[in-house]
Amino acid sequence: MAAQINPSILSADFARLADEAKAVEGADYLHVDVMDNHFVPNLTLGTPVVESLARATDIPLDCHLMIEDPDRWAPQYVEAGASSVTFHVEAAHAPVRLAREIRAKGARAAMALKPATPIESYEDMLPELDMLLIMTVEPGFGGQAFLDITLPKIRRTRDLIAKHGLQMWLQVDGGVSAETIERCAEAGADVFVAGSAVYGAQDPAEAVRALRAQADRAIADSTWACGH
Repeated sequence: MAAQINPSILSADFARLADEAKAVEGADYLHVDVMDNHFVPNLTLGTPVVESLARATDIPLDCHLMIEDPDRWAPQYVEAGASSVTFHVEAAHAPVRLAREIRAKGARAAMALKPATPIESYEDMLPELDMLLIMTVEPGFGGQAFLDITLPKIRRTRDLIAKHGLQMWLQVDGGVSAETIERCAEAGADVFVAGSAVYGAQDPAEAVRALRAQADRAIADSTWACGH
C-alpha cells in the first residue's frame, strides 16, 4: 500500500498557478481548496480556476469543497475537471445521494470530517465513498499546527475500513510535514495533503518525494498495513 502526496495549492503563488503545478510534477494529485467565506472564514477560488488548472496540468485534481450547500455545487467541480471531489459532511444535506452523484459523473467521491466530528456516526456510509478525509486542523486556513488529538480518530477510521473490507483511501489534511507525516501514516492514513511543507521548500518536487518516502516507510512498519 503506497503513500500518496497531494500538494495543496493553498500554499502556492496564486498568480502563477500553472507554474506552481509544474513545480510538483510527480505528485499523485493536486489538492485544490475551495472556500466560500461562509462554511469557513476564508475565500479562495471556484470552478473557473479549476477548469484552467485542469488544462494546465496532467496531475489529477483533488478538489476539497469547504463550502455551504455542496449538494448543489459539487457536481459542477467534476464537470470543471476534478478527478476527486471532497464534500464536508457537516455541510451536506444528503451525503449518500451526493457521493453517488459524484461517482456517477466519473470522479472519486470523498467526504471530509472536521476535527471534532466523530467517524462512528458515518460507519454505514463508508462503502459509498472512495476516500475519507480527516481534517487535522480546523478548516479555513493553511499553515496551521497539526492537531495530535486527531490521531485516535485516524486509527478508529482505519479500523472501520478494515472491518468492512474496503479499499477506500484515508486522507489527512492540515499541518502535514516531515515532523508529522510518519505519525499520521502509523495511525492509518495513506493519502497526505501537504501545503507549506511542499511549496515552502526550495525544491517542491523533491519535498514531495521525501515526504512520500517517509510515509511509505511508516506504513510498511505499521501494524494496520500488515497483511495488506
